[in-house]
Amino acid sequence: MKVTISVIKADVGGLVGHHVVPEELEETAWAILEEAKDELLFDFDVSHVGDDLILIMTHDKGEDSEEIHGLAWNVFQEAAEVAKEMGLYGAGQDLLKNAFSGNIRGMGPGVAEMTIEERPSEPIIVFGADKTEAGAWNLPLYRMFADPFNTAGLIIDPHLHMGFRFEVWDLIDHKKVIMSTSEEMYDLLALIGSPGRFAIKRVFPKPGHLINENEPVAVASTERLYEEAGRYVGKDDPVMVVRAQHGLPAVGEVMEPFAFPHLVEGWMRGSHWGPLMPVSVRDAKPTRFDGPPRVIALGYQLKNGMLIGPEDMFDDPSFDRARQIANEIADYMRRHGPFEPHRVSFHDLEYTTMPAVLDKLKDRFEPL
Repeated sequence: MKVTISVIKADVGGLVGHHVVPEELEETAWAILEEAKDELLFDFDVSHVGDDLILIMTHDKGEDSEEIHGLAWNVFQEAAEVAKEMGLYGAGQDLLKNAFSGNIRGMGPGVAEMTIEERPSEPIIVFGADKTEAGAWNLPLYRMFADPFNTAGLIIDPHLHMGFRFEVWDLIDHKKVIMSTSEEMYDLLALIGSPGRFAIKRVFPKPGHLINENEPVAVASTERLYEEAGRYVGKDDPVMVVRAQHGLPAVGEVMEPFAFPHLVEGWMRGSHWGPLMPVSVRDAKPTRFDGPPRVIALGYQLKNGMLIGPEDMFDDPSFDRARQIANEIADYMRRHGPFEPHRVSFHDLEYTTMPAVLDKLKDRFEPL
């Protein structure tokens, strides 16, 4: 059967600053989605990472559905009202518009959706990140679907051996390109190695694969809050859905990239580089310098549109070493204070106070 998986997230209020989504907001979301379950949804789940509320929904309405996006918008609006009543920080922060206009894209929340023909066994993993940017998924997605040092199936499994196609978005010029691996591997890396500009949006199989070549096997959110708002209002905090097994990377190969806590842009005030720390949901509560950036992973079996799970995939001692390394990297980066490379580049500060500082000093600059 055809199923659409919609993962939509927003920061509608944090308990104690940008720390965590309180239970009251998740309960509000759950109650609204429960009412819509038989009419609009096959199934749903509600979770969080840091101060971001995550809605996971399955349905048959397709991607960019006005009904589904309207439902999510209503959830976030109601949750934001609860946040305001509780006096939470940043209540409604990611809701950049006052009224829903048919599609939630461009209104603040992050969106990752895919429509698939459900396989007899359909394992999916939903990832959520806090205190980071849309391009944070570039390195993990590359390793999952293109790096044989990560994914042994690219060598061993004939269905992976043919490689995959990557849909890459230029987040500045608003263009996209589809690139094939392994034949265009170096060109792909030339782009996605600049995650502030180029982000992997979708991964597709190649012709001849067990899965239809037009059906995505991974999809990520690529919304950039500062571009939509025209000012800094918070980090993008992206979400991602990845399918696994039977001609795709095994679950363990999907998880393996996060054993390396790679550097991502975000952290405090969205203006610092830091390690992406893989954590269980109970530890997705960043506090040190509002970080370091966190990533959670929720595993489900999808059957007849129903979500069996979740399994908290990073609740595993085999990721303890990654967390230790992340803390060591955090120590090192923090000792730079306001200096680059801990603080992001001058160009990336254009939506913060930097223009005001330059304007204040403009009459004091003299020609060399």
